[in-house]
Amino acid sequence: MAGQSDPRLLVLHGLRLKGFAEPADVATLAGLEVPEVTAQLEQLKADDLVLYREGRLTGWALTPAGRKAQEEGLQAELAECGARDALFDAYKRFLDLNHDLLSICTAWQMKDEATINDHTDAGYDRGVIDRLHELHARVEPIITDLEATLDRYCGYRARLQASLDRLRAGEAEWFTKP
Repeated sequence: MAGQSDPRLLVLHGLRLKGFAEPADVATLAGLEVPEVTAQLEQLKADDLVLYREGRLTGWALTPAGRKAQEEGLQAELAECGARDALFDAYKRFLDLNHDLLSICTAWQMKDEATINDHTDAGYDRGVIDRLHELHARVEPIITDLEATLDRYCGYRARLQASLDRLRAGEAEWFTKP
């Protein structure tokens, strides 16, 4: 059975991954309800771990103390769940696939060393998407193992699949959308 992550840590971690975010974005990433995220953000703000910025970059963000709290929280969670070796193994297996992922991303951007992919060749793009789909199938067992260790990994499968589905439906921006 997967260990459960503390909602406070999930919000900190969501902000670490997003950089700047609104509560709904953090809620989606963390698998929490928006009111719970909002309450956590207000408490984290009172603790000087997050701030809200308006302007060119608008949204909630971690303070330096928030970054430290997030890192310490992840370390404590990892020690508590007793799955350090399993997570490290999954990470190593993902790194083994990372070269293939980078190659596919490069192919999405460049047809060859001198030709930028302008995405007017549907057959070429479909081939790159097929390669990404094949890689996704190789990542699935890693996701399964991660889901078994900590519940915070349970959202990855659905998000990755949704991105692939949107990409196959012609929404090219989903290839690299965070």
